[in-house]
Amino acid sequence: MPNTATSSEKSDVVLIGGGVMSATLGALLAELQPDWSVTVFERLDAAAAESSDPWNNAGTGHSALCELNYTPRLDDGSVDISKAISVNEQFQVSRQFWAYAVENGILPDPKSFINPIPHVSYVQGADNVEYLRTRYEMLARHPLFPGMEFVDDADEFARRLPLMAEGRDFATPVALNWTDAGTDVDFGALSQELLNHIARQGGAVYFGHEVRNLSKQSDGSWKVSVRNLRTGEKRTVTARFVFVGAGGGALPLLQKAGIKEARGIGGFPISGQFLRCLDPGLVGRHHAKVYGMAAVGAPPMSVPHLDTRMTDGNAGLLYGPYAGWTPKFLKDGKNTDLFKSIKPNNIGSMVGVGLTEFGLATYLVGELMNSYDDKIDTLRDFMPTADGRDWELITAGQRVQVIRRKGIGGVLEFGTAVVTAADGSIAGLLGASPGASTGVNAMLDVLKRCFAREFSSWEPKLKEMVPSLGAKLSDNPRLFQEVWDWTQQALRLGEGNGTLA
Repeated sequence: MPNTATSSEKSDVVLIGGGVMSATLGALLAELQPDWSVTVFERLDAAAAESSDPWNNAGTGHSALCELNYTPRLDDGSVDISKAISVNEQFQVSRQFWAYAVENGILPDPKSFINPIPHVSYVQGADNVEYLRTRYEMLARHPLFPGMEFVDDADEFARRLPLMAEGRDFATPVALNWTDAGTDVDFGALSQELLNHIARQGGAVYFGHEVRNLSKQSDGSWKVSVRNLRTGEKRTVTARFVFVGAGGGALPLLQKAGIKEARGIGGFPISGQFLRCLDPGLVGRHHAKVYGMAAVGAPPMSVPHLDTRMTDGNAGLLYGPYAGWTPKFLKDGKNTDLFKSIKPNNIGSMVGVGLTEFGLATYLVGELMNSYDDKIDTLRDFMPTADGRDWELITAGQRVQVIRRKGIGGVLEFGTAVVTAADGSIAGLLGASPGASTGVNAMLDVLKRCFAREFSSWEPKLKEMVPSLGAKLSDNPRLFQEVWDWTQQALRLGEGNGTLA
């Protein structure tokens, strides 16, 4: 018989989800307020087993060096680099906290979670080559993107990317934007080490525990109802602050919390698949993260890329993504997730998006109809000699795109959004890319919004962790160079692997 008894306890902070967002916030609080009690609940049996897993979308280390959807071409032929600058700024914040964490024993050998690797943008066709040239000219002169190269010579292309050059007809013009300053980040390993630090500092980390409900108490605290999925035991934890970092599971919990800031928000789940290759002979011939252009009419998260990924010290190749669809909000979720998330306050938003996002629906239907051979054919745009026998199809993590109310309908957002209650007692993270890469910046935002009374006293310590706090690196090249040199050394990213002249 399962144990159904209910135990009660108190914690200053409850973090829901064992991924990189909760782990980052918990590690920050452990440094800022070591006398506070912190409790983490993860429904699965391991850390970062959903979206933060390196094979579940979150392995790139988005710094806007190669992602073309962050640098759209405008009608006049110019390129808008504002989004790229914003994302890069936020990634620099993450690098600074990780460097501090390594130097102060919070994180172990940095090579267990971050490694240098070129980030590359890739296009075909004369018109796209001109776009890439313009993008290069605008980014290369910006303080945050020094060292970027423009490559349109076939021999140089083949030298740098032999796996992509083999069998290629260079009669069609090709070009690259190449940056040695990129990194590969294993957010699964990073999450695990940050959770380990929380536990070493006296925090409690529970796996196999699912948060079932959140209810506000008369004194402003939150009653967190939890079930042990192994034993059936129920427990309640009373917390002064709750963070919902549960990936696709965040929206349903915020809805149960009943905060007005979550009203009207809906979620649209999109699953994904990747092709993975672990053949050392092929893996050894490609050392880069290469991003191409999304197909006409395809959503931003469909940008194809051929990545080198490092997990547990071993390299592999990943190509995709291929979109799929399921009503689940989590990879390990339930088929009822989408339908249960529809509420009277968000049904208008969701119906409105259904009527306006016809292009997305068409794209998803087309993706679902593609066979394995069709998927290999798209890989051949990057790797002309690709053989399906060398690759396996894997299912990636779920993304739940945010739907917000707009007028009488709704709008679908592609990005990461922080939702906080007006009193700062609860916050949650919704959305997807760039997600994990900008997680430290997002969690600093949570601290500022939710702990306004304490934040000013925390600022000196926060400036130790993130020296650029409160400054824009894009406006201060000297400060950028200083923090870049420091993070390069602390994270052991190596001479000749992204250091700036």
